[in-house]
Amino acid sequence: MYSLTGKSILITGGTGSFGKAFVKRALEVLKPRRIVVFSRDELKQFEMAQQFPQEEMRYFIGDVRDEARLRRALAGIEVVVHAAALKHVPIAEYNPFEAIKTNVMGAENVINVAIDQGIERVIALSTDKAANPINLYGATKLCSDKLFVAGNAYSGTKKTRFSVVRYGNVVGSRGSVIPFFLARRKSGVLPITDPRMTRFWITLQQGVDFVIKCLERMHGGEVFVPKIPSMNIMDLTAALAPECRTEVVGIRPGEKLHEVMVPEDDSRTTVDVEDCYVIKPAFAWFSQSNYASGKPVPDGFSYSSDKNDRWLSRAELLGMIESMGHVAG
Repeated sequence: MYSLTGKSILITGGTGSFGKAFVKRALEVLKPRRIVVFSRDELKQFEMAQQFPQEEMRYFIGDVRDEARLRRALAGIEVVVHAAALKHVPIAEYNPFEAIKTNVMGAENVINVAIDQGIERVIALSTDKAANPINLYGATKLCSDKLFVAGNAYSGTKKTRFSVVRYGNVVGSRGSVIPFFLARRKSGVLPITDPRMTRFWITLQQGVDFVIKCLERMHGGEVFVPKIPSMNIMDLTAALAPECRTEVVGIRPGEKLHEVMVPEDDSRTTVDVEDCYVIKPAFAWFSQSNYASGKPVPDGFSYSSDKNDRWLSRAELLGMIESMGHVAG
């Protein structure tokens, strides 16, 4: 098992919700030699530096679109967590070239520089929207996932290895429907896209812990998908605001009725490994002995939020929200 203790770690997009949670956890349990936060927003970096003034911390202004700046930032780094992305679905639809520059070209820059700088491990954060994508954001993230998997072949005899983590909605994150619903409670009406809609849910802390675990066990080329619970949108609203009525407004462009994290076409290379599914790359360079203890999923299997065997209760959801610091009562 690979040890992250004492490593130099860089996280792209490090001032986001995930980045801050990852830094907090890493400082607590990994005892890193240093952590570099790489992002574009100097104000967020200034504020984050007040929250994390530890001497192990470094803050680099930079954009993953800028290969030269990435090269400077990755000097002496051993582990990279790639969390930078343009991820707002409607904004990506309206600004497609910008999304491609960050999510696809930025991924290529991270891969090339990581190989050249001799980075040991790189893990990229993906999204359920990359599985059978129907919007531009999902398409760019699928492309990014493919690039990171193929990066293992590009590294050749170099030691750099790349893997991907894919999970669903994060409770309470920026852009999540939960803060939106909580803010709308006073109106007495919650807008619902479709009463049949289901979603996977994970807390930020669970996501961070899963990424750390995947960094430790990855071989390079895998897409890791955690086993997490689903919830129907009507149960969600009943838990958050039982006093409110709902109003169906229709599914927005680029939105799915149910989420998929392991498409049926990937079932042939997917194994069930305790806490997660592992989509193995269908390339000769990936040893089939990896995850030999994993159980192959049935042919035609798909991991979707409507066919999940684990469902969140209202009490469990409220507990997750409280753990994120949101008040739902």
